[in-house]
Order: sequence, then C-alpha cells, then structure tokens
Amino acid sequence: MPVNVSADLSILQLVLNASLVVQIVMLILAGVSFMSCTYICVKWFAVRDARQKTDSFEREFWSGGDLNHLYQSAVNGRHSAGSMERIFEAGFREFTKLKGQKGLDASGVIDGARRAMRATFQRELDALEAHLAFLASAGSVSPYIGLFGTVWGIMHAFRALGNVGQATLSSVAPGIAEALVATATGLFAAIPAVLAYNRFSHDIDRLATRYESFMEEFSNILQRQMR
Repeated sequence: MPVNVSADLSILQLVLNASLVVQIVMLILAGVSFMSCTYICVKWFAVRDARQKTDSFEREFWSGGDLNHLYQSAVNGRHSAGSMERIFEAGFREFTKLKGQKGLDASGVIDGARRAMRATFQRELDALEAHLAFLASAGSVSPYIGLFGTVWGIMHAFRALGNVGQATLSSVAPGIAEALVATATGLFAAIPAVLAYNRFSHDIDRLATRYESFMEEFSNILQRQMR
C-alpha cells in the first residue's frame, strides 16, 4: 500500500523541520534575496532616471541653444541634473576658468576641460554601478550556499536513517526534501540577481558610451571656440 507523505512535505513544514544548519543557510539566502530585490528596485529607478535625463539634456544641447544659458541652467538645477548635464557643467566651468588665464594655449585649455569632464564622468559612473558587485556576488555564490545546505541536509538525513531498522519512503522523503529546499532557495536568490546584473551592466555600458561620445563632441565644440 503506498505511503502518503504529502502532509509532511509542505514547504513550511520542511523549513521548520530542517536541521539547524540548513535553517541558517536558508535564512542567509532569504536575506540575500531580500537585499537583491531591494537593490534591483533602487537600481532600476536610478538607471531609468539617468537615461531619461540624458535624453532630455541631449535634445536641449543639440537644439543649438547658448552654452552659457545651458551652463546656468545646469548650475541652478544641480540637485536635479543628470549625469551628462553634470559632465557638461564640469567641462564648461573649467573651460571658462582656464580660458581667461594667461600663458595657456588652446590645447592646454581643452585638455583641462577634458580632465574635468573625465573626473566627473568617473564619479557618475561609479554612482551608477553602485550595488552591482553585490548582485554579481549574490548570483554566483547563492547556488553554492544552497548546495552546502543540501549536502548537509542529506548527510543529516542519512545519519538519521542509521537509527532506523528499515528505510521506507516516509522516513527518507522528508529529509531529502528538506535538503533540496536549500538548493531551491539558493536558485531563487541567484536567478533574479544574475538577470538584473546582466541587464543593468548592459544599460550602464550604453550610458557610459553616450557620455564618452558627448565628451569628445563637446571638446571639439570648445576647441572651435578657441580659434
């Protein structure tokens, strides 16, 4: 007659009946999953905001407006400015300052503006890439943490079977299922982190390319103004 063990194999019962080590593993993975979801939400809004502000500033910049007006707008709205706007502000501010100094030729002024833009670009890129390292680590390490819990749970189940005279499905299934829940929890934490990391890395790389292209094009504009 088949043995009905479904009542003992609910997820909640498996977690509650698991060994202490497996419970700790699942608790760690639950914390990692919660932090990953938090960072994913924060990063999604940050990348979307950066892309929208970049699109808006590019439209305004290439519409042929006065650079001094754009600079004043960037300074006045510094707290709400996007990354490209702050790069423009840093470059134009340095250009204006160096242009009025004696003893500097055109190449020196342009190089100074480029260095200012490059420094701001690096700061903006670092801000966009914040928490990506955690998502990468969560995606790569979580399955191994879950696997450790699974191995430990299976070892615990087999040790318990040593005290049983005859191994049956009802005695084997709960222990194995408890161990496999740890693997499932590890995958649950890892998969969203990997998908989010790949997506955000791609989006940030595209934004970085746009920023670098803008710096080169803006440098050419400043160089023409020096003639």
